[in-house]
Amino acid sequence: MMFLACCYNDPDMLIDPDTIYPTRADCQDVPKSRFKPQPRRTLSPRRWKLLFNEEGCLDAAGMIKRVQRGGIHPNIKGEVWEYLLGCYDPKSTTEQRNQLRQQRRLEYEKLKTKCREMDTTVGSGRVITMPVITEDGQPIEDPNSNGEQQTNDGPLSKEVIQWKLLLHQIGLDVNRTDRTLVYYESQENLARLWDILAVYAWVDTDIGYCQGMSDLCSPISIILEHEADAFWCFERLMRRVRENFKSTSTSIGVRSQLTTLSTIMKAVDPKLHEHLENLDGGEYLFAFRMLMVLFRREFTFIDTMYLWELMWSMEYNPGLFTMLESKTGASNAKDDNTLKQCGKFEQKKLQAAKKEENIPLSVFVVASVIEAKNKRLMGEAKGLDDVVKVSLSLSLSLSLSLSLSY
Repeated sequence: MMFLACCYNDPDMLIDPDTIYPTRADCQDVPKSRFKPQPRRTLSPRRWKLLFNEEGCLDAAGMIKRVQRGGIHPNIKGEVWEYLLGCYDPKSTTEQRNQLRQQRRLEYEKLKTKCREMDTTVGSGRVITMPVITEDGQPIEDPNSNGEQQTNDGPLSKEVIQWKLLLHQIGLDVNRTDRTLVYYESQENLARLWDILAVYAWVDTDIGYCQGMSDLCSPISIILEHEADAFWCFERLMRRVRENFKSTSTSIGVRSQLTTLSTIMKAVDPKLHEHLENLDGGEYLFAFRMLMVLFRREFTFIDTMYLWELMWSMEYNPGLFTMLESKTGASNAKDDNTLKQCGKFEQKKLQAAKKEENIPLSVFVVASVIEAKNKRLMGEAKGLDDVVKVSLSLSLSLSLSLSLSY
């Protein structure tokens, strides 16, 4: 009884996430978040410390059990996300993680220095919002530069030109991202988000930068104190979703997930699928945004983070770090010990031993959203505009029911 009393009286559990991520005074019409830390369900700072042994190895099973039940306390969200996204091996010691963290921070500084050599705005605390170069590599003078100009020693490579062409688009998106938050009233914080995305655009030459990536990076930049740690955490998130951003002149990467969504809905609710097809919605393009930015526009900032960590914990595999470091593909180990450390969704996938394309949990979440709106879609949707309006009127209870269904 004394232990239970301590849990319920834990001051960490009384915190309101809206006070951690406050909204600007002129944006008070923003919907209130529904997620609140819950005693004995949410992973608390106290419980998080107890999940490590003397050497610093993490009890992964204990971590995902708590996250799946009630999310993560705001004060430790960044630390836990680094594990959920595969930045660290749960079997690593404190010393091993410190060495890896330092190594990554040095690597990030090298990448950032290289980018600053190509454009001095990187790391300056400023954000580029106007084009700085033409497609043939000629510099464009910034009328607000106060005489400061970029200097080139010679003709720029195709890769550098392509990167510099992206910088102003990153800046425009950064200035629109999460602007209801007090955090982004700071120019320093805006520039930090821009720097991370600019460096990533240089590292990932195939993707570079696409609209929507700032929405994915922003929460990570906010919850992780060190910029380099935020960069590598974002890089791990992009490993999960980068195929969505691949595009050609005839297709977009997320199209394959939309096709899978269509197949799922046809099997789960053929009448609703037929109704959507009759409204020219059978390709499910109205769900494009949900999959691209993982519900960032449908939920509040806080509730989106809760949904993300719920999905990541359900997809978690303790071999994720090793798989990402070695680039060998997902682990198929199915021994009892490994399964206990896997999330509910990952457990079922391993037990089924499915060989087909790996379908992310987010596709099933979207299917749940659509199925939950069955009656309204069948009764009210007379065109695609109605489909969009109904499908986007989400409730956080959907993510809760998703957790309970696995």
